[in-house]
Amino acid sequence: MVDDKYKLTFSKQLNYYMNKNGKTQMDLMRDLGLSSSTVSSWCTGNKLPRMGKIQMLADYLHVNKSDLIENLSSTRNFVSKGVRIPVLGRVVAGVPVEAIEDIIDYEEITPDLASQGNFFALQIKGNSMSPRMQDGDVVIIKQQSDIECGDIAVVLVNGHDATIKKVKKHEDGSLSLIPNNPSFQPMFFSMNEVINEPVTIVGRVVELRAKF
Repeated sequence: MVDDKYKLTFSKQLNYYMNKNGKTQMDLMRDLGLSSSTVSSWCTGNKLPRMGKIQMLADYLHVNKSDLIENLSSTRNFVSKGVRIPVLGRVVAGVPVEAIEDIIDYEEITPDLASQGNFFALQIKGNSMSPRMQDGDVVIIKQQSDIECGDIAVVLVNGHDATIKKVKKHEDGSLSLIPNNPSFQPMFFSMNEVINEPVTIVGRVVELRAKF
């Protein structure tokens, strides 16, 4: 039972510092050369990595090794008390996110993240952003009407369901919505189309919750 307690403590600390650094399970897999099953088992508390791996994770997340293995819940209660946000099946034009009733699940984010704005989650549909984002995955989104060039955002086009794409902003006010999957073509909208369609930014993707 002691081992289970250590596993749970480690998973809570790992998820906290991943969220704080804007890192996802996919980032750990790609940047550290880890398998999806290994990262998932650490994040869910099913397994505890060896000390060498813990040090590697600590270096990657810019924390001390003790930050990942010591129970700091007495000073960081929010590690174990997440803020629930709805997972939406879709976002449509003209309907505020908070009024959408198409809620298919809930996810938790840390109070630290929640304090930075309004958040919701959206389930990925289709494969235009694969392999990084797969059909059925969930993304955490910060609501905002403008983003930086190159951000991945939720965008509404002409009142249709939201699409998730990398947004390239051009100096003349036009936009390009760029998929990650090379099998899909980018979508270009002139300044007039952005205004008249309209093309509306709903929010910025801040985290991927991949489903394994």
